Amino acid sequence: MLRLALILRRSFPRLAGFAMIPLIRTLVWLARALGPDRSTAFGAALLRTIGPLLPAHRTAMANLRAAFPDMPEAERKRIALEAWDNLGRTGAEYAHLDSLFDFDPDATGPMRTEVAGIDHFATLRDDGQPGLIFSAHLGNWELPAICAARFGLDATAVFRPPNNPAAARLVQEVRRRSMGGLAASTPGAVFAMRDVVENGGHLGQLIDQHFTRGVVVDFMGRPCLANPLLAKLARHYDCPVHGVRVVRLPEGRFRLELTPPLDLPRNADGVIDVTGAMQAMTAVVEGWVRENPGQWLWMHRRWRPDMLPKARVIRNTSQPMVEIPQANVISQTASQTL
Repeated sequence: MLRLALILRRSFPRLAGFAMIPLIRTLVWLARALGPDRSTAFGAALLRTIGPLLPAHRTAMANLRAAFPDMPEAERKRIALEAWDNLGRTGAEYAHLDSLFDFDPDATGPMRTEVAGIDHFATLRDDGQPGLIFSAHLGNWELPAICAARFGLDATAVFRPPNNPAAARLVQEVRRRSMGGLAASTPGAVFAMRDVVENGGHLGQLIDQHFTRGVVVDFMGRPCLANPLLAKLARHYDCPVHGVRVVRLPEGRFRLELTPPLDLPRNADGVIDVTGAMQAMTAVVEGWVRENPGQWLWMHRRWRPDMLPKARVIRNTSQPMVEIPQANVISQTASQTL
């Protein structure tokens, strides 16, 4: 009986999630009926209204105070509202992902999307070697994968499935209609991601989220943990690493920007340093966030000081006792794997 009670307790949240599927499908249908402009305006207005009432708003404001300690509080509140606006628009745009990206290098009329760095894209696609692409939760962060699929770049996007099973199923359906390869960031998926690069493909990943087993990097002046997967793959295959971001422009338009390949730090043997590489990528993301702070997802817990590795003490009988930050231990472990 106790086991049955435990199973039911665990199952009810999942069953409730699946019960939401008709509701979410109705919202998607409504967004499609309204069209991209009206539905995104509605999504923005909705989250600008209810977002500040949610617990996540407190997280956003705490993050903004820590990242911009000298900024007036009124400016922080404005940025937080812009972040809710962007999230509301991005959510509504899921219903239009298959038609949102309309960039055509040969077109002469107005387009909703423009692309900067198209030469880097062509090189990445045609150089005959694998490549890695990092991005962040800026603007509509789904568009780079759509761009890659439209223009023949053999790319697999790494994504984190939503916790709600209904949302996860529907987001997966939308993504598969408009994107290329997809790889869920689940336990064991690292082998599938490695195979993508091993076979000459391209792997894209959002790198601005907390990763418990990550390496310590500095982001917005504060230490946090970053997933070292791309850096380890770059070291192992010595392949180019590019950054891509999406900037939301006025009147429902977007600009995609692809950076040149990064010159990642290497050790004395000429091998890419994992922690240094992740710091270099994170520095690029920080520059993007500082340029358009209202378009970043401030609501998630990027900084978790209580989960940072502690310093360990090493005793040497012939020398004074010294402290070695545990971050160095993580870095050494990461450089010995993969």
